[in-house]
Amino acid sequence: MATLPPGVSSADFSTALEQFAEAVGPDWVFSSDEDVALYRDAYSPFWGEEQELVASAAVSPTRVEEVQEVVRVANQYQIPLYPISTGKNLGYGGSAPSYSGSVVVDLKRMNRVLEINERNASCLVEPGVSYFDLYRAIQDQGAKLWIDCPDPGWGSPIGNSLDHGLGYTMNGYRDHFDAHCGMEVVLANGEVLRTGMGALPGSKTWQEYKYGFGPHIDGMFSQSNFGIVTKMGFWLAPEPEAFRTDSVKVYKYEDLIPLMDTVSYLVNSGIMNGRGTFGSPLTRNSAKDPALEELLSRPGGPDPRALERYAAENDVPYWTTDLRFYGLEKANDAHAEYAREKFSAIPGAKFEEGPRHRFPLTPEQQKTADHIVDFGIPNMTVFSGLAMQFRTSDNPNFGDLFYAAVIPKNGEAVFEAQRVFTEVASEFDLPLRFFSSLPSTWFPRAVVMLFSLPVSRNIEINKKTRAAFQRLVQVSEEHGWGEYRAAPAFQDLVMNAYSFNNNVLRRFHETVKDAIDPNGILSPGKSGIWPKRLRDA
Repeated sequence: MATLPPGVSSADFSTALEQFAEAVGPDWVFSSDEDVALYRDAYSPFWGEEQELVASAAVSPTRVEEVQEVVRVANQYQIPLYPISTGKNLGYGGSAPSYSGSVVVDLKRMNRVLEINERNASCLVEPGVSYFDLYRAIQDQGAKLWIDCPDPGWGSPIGNSLDHGLGYTMNGYRDHFDAHCGMEVVLANGEVLRTGMGALPGSKTWQEYKYGFGPHIDGMFSQSNFGIVTKMGFWLAPEPEAFRTDSVKVYKYEDLIPLMDTVSYLVNSGIMNGRGTFGSPLTRNSAKDPALEELLSRPGGPDPRALERYAAENDVPYWTTDLRFYGLEKANDAHAEYAREKFSAIPGAKFEEGPRHRFPLTPEQQKTADHIVDFGIPNMTVFSGLAMQFRTSDNPNFGDLFYAAVIPKNGEAVFEAQRVFTEVASEFDLPLRFFSSLPSTWFPRAVVMLFSLPVSRNIEINKKTRAAFQRLVQVSEEHGWGEYRAAPAFQDLVMNAYSFNNNVLRRFHETVKDAIDPNGILSPGKSGIWPKRLRDA
């Protein structure tokens, strides 16, 4: 399945592989079909088709100097490189490159936790460090610090943050790139750049102060192809004393509007420092009631008024929100009481107290707690539900392609998004209920409508999925919504939607690309940014 880099002769490619081996050791250059197949996107929407994005080889350095040498060789032979951290970006492209024929630069062996600073609540790590690795290092040191991690703990803090990944704990830490402080980058010419205070030789504040002096350029290395990040600092959360979660139930369709507004006020005021998640018990109770299942399965999507009548007749809330408070136990209680007062302005709203915890949790509490990533503890339980699907599915060779549109954080926007996306789901015969679901609340001031589209080994199913994805991007653009993250197969499409002033944003990216990577070797096509030599093609 491996393919040569376009425009590179077989002889030059063989010579480059030999030079890569001299740089990193012969055991760490992979070019056999069997080895290269490990870098395929298991959830590729083009699986087995000519357009599938596949690598030509992979090289795995363990030191910054080795990365520099790999870049030097790639420049000499104009071989495209595609760096990955741990390569676990499932649903968003996995470890497959953005340009077929690229050599994957697998940074998993660069896996050192370089510093954990309890006093400053920060760390410095390499790209191969996983959330599990960082968590264990903190525990081994006995530091009273929390990480923030996504659902699967096998990913890399660096890789996840560079792709604008998100987590679950406190405001200020859930947005992983926002919580970073300082990075080291190997540029396309092989030079090593340190950002922020790291540019000061002997700096004592690299993980303390983000900006340094002059333009703040860190963001240029996220979701981009301007460099290979080899070190990155992060701010960590001091372990709080306590946690409590409460819930609010409302019973009318339009109640979502004041419910979301109240949650936003609590978050933006700093009264609630955790997520306020939204749900509907109506979707969870359908298996127990055929009448409800019929309402939810209505062609064209469920009728909100019919669901509202059902909710009233069966004393089932239409909407709920879960509130999360971290900090001093007394402060949590005071904030929760204030939240109770604010929600009482919604007629019929019911405030219910939920579980409380004091930290650190015992091992037994960790085993029994729901969703322990709320406590900064990495795990892999998110895949347990998927494993059940694989066991029960008639087509076990399937996966997920994620669509993630950012919309305003208010009830009216959610209603509009539900209507628009349900129409797309009807058009392409996709699960309607999922397209009527509520948004994810990782961001404090915006929300994400996250959908999982089916990916199969069946080409016809994948063709329909691709068409649905394209339609979703189109209707989102029409309504002023855009994706925050996408698999390489669709990054050109998504970037084209950011078209203000004749796509000036993309043209600016291209100007930077041509200046700092004239040979276009780093991740061609990443985020829709193509080097000059490939742009017309």
